[in-house]
Amino acid sequence: MNDGRHTVRSLIALVALLAGILLGTASPASAHATLTASDPRDGAVLKTAPKQVTATFDESVALVEDSLRVVDPDGRPVTAGRPQHAGGRGNTDQVNLTGGLGQGTYTVSWRVVSADSHAVSGAFTFSVGKPSATRATTTAAPAVDPTVNVLYGIGRYVAYSGLALLIGVAVFVLICWRSATTVRLVRRPLVIGWWALLASTVALVLLRGPYDNGDGPAGVLDVESLRQAVATRPGIALLARLVLLVAVAALVRWRPPEPTRPVVAAGGALALGLTATWVSAEHASAGIQVPVAMTSAALHLMAMAIWLGGLTALLVTLHRAPAEDPLPPAAVTRFSRIALASVAMLAATGVYQSWRGLGSWEAFTTPYGRILAFKIWAVLLMLFAASYSRRWTARLLPVPEEERVLVTAGRGGSAPPAEAGDATESASPAPRHGLRRSVLAEVAVGVAVLVLTTLLTGTQTGRADAETAANSTRVPGQPDISLTLIPYDTGTSTLVGRGKVQVSLSPGRTGRNVVEALVYGADDSPVTIPELHLTFTDADRGIGPLDAGLVDERGYWGSDTLNLPVAGTWTMKATVRVSDIDQVTVEKTVTIRQ
Repeated sequence: MNDGRHTVRSLIALVALLAGILLGTASPASAHATLTASDPRDGAVLKTAPKQVTATFDESVALVEDSLRVVDPDGRPVTAGRPQHAGGRGNTDQVNLTGGLGQGTYTVSWRVVSADSHAVSGAFTFSVGKPSATRATTTAAPAVDPTVNVLYGIGRYVAYSGLALLIGVAVFVLICWRSATTVRLVRRPLVIGWWALLASTVALVLLRGPYDNGDGPAGVLDVESLRQAVATRPGIALLARLVLLVAVAALVRWRPPEPTRPVVAAGGALALGLTATWVSAEHASAGIQVPVAMTSAALHLMAMAIWLGGLTALLVTLHRAPAEDPLPPAAVTRFSRIALASVAMLAATGVYQSWRGLGSWEAFTTPYGRILAFKIWAVLLMLFAASYSRRWTARLLPVPEEERVLVTAGRGGSAPPAEAGDATESASPAPRHGLRRSVLAEVAVGVAVLVLTTLLTGTQTGRADAETAANSTRVPGQPDISLTLIPYDTGTSTLVGRGKVQVSLSPGRTGRNVVEALVYGADDSPVTIPELHLTFTDADRGIGPLDAGLVDERGYWGSDTLNLPVAGTWTMKATVRVSDIDQVTVEKTVTIRQ
């Protein structure tokens, strides 16, 4: 007995240790990493070639091989060395460039792993000298190989199903109906759940390398890729899940143990530990209110497993229980109460997670919102089937003796003596057959709910989509930038005496804007001038002139302090001085969006 208690304590300590490791790696971040800045900036035209390229994201990212790739106008790579975090900052991706870069447009493609374990990719361009007539494609490659993505999704679905069977069947046996018949009937689903979760987790560990690196299925054979993958937070979570599954096998030994307090405590700790391996590497681990979100996600996943796995156990016992030892109505009633509590937990946590994932009603139009809407309808359909199950469950229960007396007395007769058959439903098989059909319908819809849940966890949240749409500089290959050309002519015949000023505003919206100005001479090549002054005025509202505060950046003029308070049409005035005595002020309007 003491050895058993020691084993249980060891299991609880193991779960606490693994949970601490998993939860300690979570950090506030967006749902998926998005590009917030780059050096050079997207669309910039530089007078001299840069020595390195840096991409900055709104959260810490994991770097993989070729996570930052730069190619010249002919598509030849010009990177030197492996990508690394700039200055040790986890939200950056930097790579050095080869020397002697020629004139033209260069394409930068990036690919990183977000804090929530999802791989994301994008692309942007910059030019040296002046933009080239031809350039490499700026379309970002898929973040994950399509075949690997499908296999990874299947693995996650099987893992969800295995977890539901493992937890739900165990709860059904321990709380609803513990007998030799039940243990014999549900042993197979319990074992299937364990093996399904084990096999899918092993598959996910092997696929994690090619998933992170963008390789095809053959990447599972790359030992170095596997080594890097298991060192990431998702890899650690998967390894922790394998350890917990071994602990589960040691506890149950393929037969539900006696429900003593130490066993129940150890089982609960293992169940919570398994759910932690999901929530520590999915949407809940990144974004707003991370501690609350992770707690909510764990409770949501646990309630789902108890409901769907318990339904499976109930369906098996309804169909396979022998006539001499049928499933007692009291067991069905107990599960009905547990299912009702699980549904209440699913509803409460689901509302919170929907708000956190969407952020607004408009987000229902995003891919995440549409999948969530389908899941909501599927859950409502499942509840509709569950209402019939509760009706059939009520018919299974024996009528209390007091009610029998009252009903019979109301009819002017005397109550007949209760018979042995009143305690069971053996005299009338209809309720049991009806319950089988309604439970089968619940399980069928539950399979669809699991599919939609798997899709949801692999889709960028609606809130993150809204953030991306609000600042399209974060959209791969689609810079949100206002570009304006202002011709000038000082009246001199020199190369710099006439030309144009190219002014870019990023993001070209109200609020703070980054300003870049490049001066081109008469031959359309970049030129150096001693002074460039830029102001913005909204005459209709009496605002301005606002000085952009341009600074000579040795190749272009730049500033990141311009603040435009309102949307509308602004007059942009550029004072171009090309010598000690030659200068001209020119203007052009620019539209600033909200």
